[in-house]
Amino acid sequence: MNPSVLGRAALLLAMSAGLLALGLAIGSTGWSPLTSADENLRQILWDIRAPRSLGAWLAGALLALAGAIGQGLFRNPLADPYLLGSSAGASLGVAVMLFFLGISPASTVLALRVGMTGAAFIGSVAAVLLTLLLARGVEQTLRLLLAGVVVGVVLGSGTALLTLINIDVMRTMQSFMLGSTGFLGWNSVLVLAASLALGGVLALGCSRGLDALSLGEATARSLGVRLALLRLLLIAAMSLSTAAAVAQCGLVAFVGLVAPHLVRSWGTVTHGALLVLAPLTGGALLLAADVAARWIIAPQELPVGIITALLGGSYLLWLMHRRHHSLGGRA
Repeated sequence: MNPSVLGRAALLLAMSAGLLALGLAIGSTGWSPLTSADENLRQILWDIRAPRSLGAWLAGALLALAGAIGQGLFRNPLADPYLLGSSAGASLGVAVMLFFLGISPASTVLALRVGMTGAAFIGSVAAVLLTLLLARGVEQTLRLLLAGVVVGVVLGSGTALLTLINIDVMRTMQSFMLGSTGFLGWNSVLVLAASLALGGVLALGCSRGLDALSLGEATARSLGVRLALLRLLLIAAMSLSTAAAVAQCGLVAFVGLVAPHLVRSWGTVTHGALLVLAPLTGGALLLAADVAARWIIAPQELPVGIITALLGGSYLLWLMHRRHHSLGGRA
């Protein structure tokens, strides 16, 4: 790997390590020393803050990985992890569970979260499968994009209908829709880590195919790339990464879209490097947002999705402004 890429990766890892330390130290009670002898505080640090911080980093890495895959696969810099309808499917899965099983805000947090996690994962995967069915496979990129848009709109309408009928569903889903890292535990960390490992291996195995695809489908075919297989493997990695992150943290906005852009802003990189650096960037972004969400209005917390939306939206607006002035200067 290029030495400059290794240097960036090392810098991002060091930044993530610092953010993890902050994540352990900052909570609703304020700043806590990591070397405290207080047994209760140590339990809070290692049983609550540690899995939450590590899980937030892993979820951000998964979303960024999915975003980098989507942008390369569809050759569209505005592609995000939710492009194939996975977010709408996850939302509908949670809404259906809450509506038909009668789970209310008075339910225990643990039972509610376990149910929401499973329903979100199943809904997300089902939505992607429905998109593939409507697109008649993975052969045509444009048809796949349009099918994803249609599935997202239809399933989103189903969620809106259920929440309109039963207002308790809307209240209970609020944390899911805005994104939350407050329910992450060590089991969540294991699921997210396994998903990142599997999705990362699949994506990196297809990185040269993505490099060829960036030159056009005809060129990729002439170079011997099996496009149908490439798309299938990349969609599997993208879907798994997105479903795992959404199931554990809800709908976190902009991380998957912004992280690959940040990596590209540092210089031209191959897809192999992008698929390494983007997850490291996404993990640091979501963990930083999680720390900020705990700290800004402590002892209360902001939904982490609000922080990522503000930061991500501001970055994209700045990027558009910079490009507009750049084009104006050339003119």
